[in-house]
Amino acid sequence: MPSTPVPGLPAIQRTKDQALHIGARIEDRLHAYRMNAARKRGGVQTILSFTGYGSTTWVRVLGRVVLAKPGKLSARSGESVQPLRDGVRGWRNFISPPVNEAVVCVEVGDEKHLVTADRGGVIDVVLPASLTPGWTTVTLRPEAEPEAAPAVSPVYIVDPEARTGVISDIDDTIMVTALPRPLLAAWNTFVLDEHARTPTPGMAVMMDRLVRENEGSPVFYLSTGAWNVAATLTRFITRNLYPAGPLLLTDWGPTRDRWFRSGPEHKRTQLERLAKEFPNISWLLIGDNGQHDESLYAEFSRSHPQNVRAVAIRELSPSEAVLAGGRSAGRGSEQPRDIPWIYAPDGAGMSRQLSDLGLLPEAL
Repeated sequence: MPSTPVPGLPAIQRTKDQALHIGARIEDRLHAYRMNAARKRGGVQTILSFTGYGSTTWVRVLGRVVLAKPGKLSARSGESVQPLRDGVRGWRNFISPPVNEAVVCVEVGDEKHLVTADRGGVIDVVLPASLTPGWTTVTLRPEAEPEAAPAVSPVYIVDPEARTGVISDIDDTIMVTALPRPLLAAWNTFVLDEHARTPTPGMAVMMDRLVRENEGSPVFYLSTGAWNVAATLTRFITRNLYPAGPLLLTDWGPTRDRWFRSGPEHKRTQLERLAKEFPNISWLLIGDNGQHDESLYAEFSRSHPQNVRAVAIRELSPSEAVLAGGRSAGRGSEQPRDIPWIYAPDGAGMSRQLSDLGLLPEAL
């Protein structure tokens, strides 16, 4: 049966639209309406840069293109645009509409690349590069508005000699929350700023010791949170002295073929990706026993045992477990026996057990 035309759209756009799930089509129309309104209010293309990573031969660049009045979401530093201003509440991350399929010029060293953002304005591309290990930067400019201030994105280049790395969950792992799980994302996203978020006791010290003990170890923060809150989470990590590292977040809303994105699938996909990108690194996986981390880490440990050094699970208190919707079964037969698993309610308890395993030196 032939498809029914969508009134008011050119034929090419109709074909493209009808390949999308109805939720995605509704979202696209909402974005278009918001973009028109933002343009009338003086909005210009603004790039929010996120921390990227790579190797000595390639780099993964992350960012987001939105429409906003100059200086509304960002603070200028010299001639570049920096992330969302300090102390701004989370809901301001959502009031500026994303620019679908915006074209952005990415400068990596002396090379320039034109890349296209996705339907949600997210830039997530891998580009060739010749870079030295450690921290560097790349520059992003909206191609449609070359007079706009560029955004500078920090990038961590992983040393090819690195053999140990850290992948950590965020909510209920490095950050203590005290809300029912259905309300957690909305509250943390729309209401709180990073000053109101509480770090897990001892976790920053434990992770800092891990990085210092294994020089050059990359640290990734893997979460089902939206890219809209990347700047806020980055400031939380910095303010509470956690090791710097890229955030691997997701984009909320419908996809091309379903109403809602899958949080566990996002984490599973990113774990698989890191295993392929850095096959010689063995990861310490850090999470909590709220819902999915244990089963996801067990699955990854079974399929990639050579890429897992150990698994550290933060045990939620009884009240935290109730708010999180319960604890996972945990400590079951699905956990590979040849990979160490440790459980503790805080970073100090994890540190003691990691010392017993020889992964950390004994504390003085």
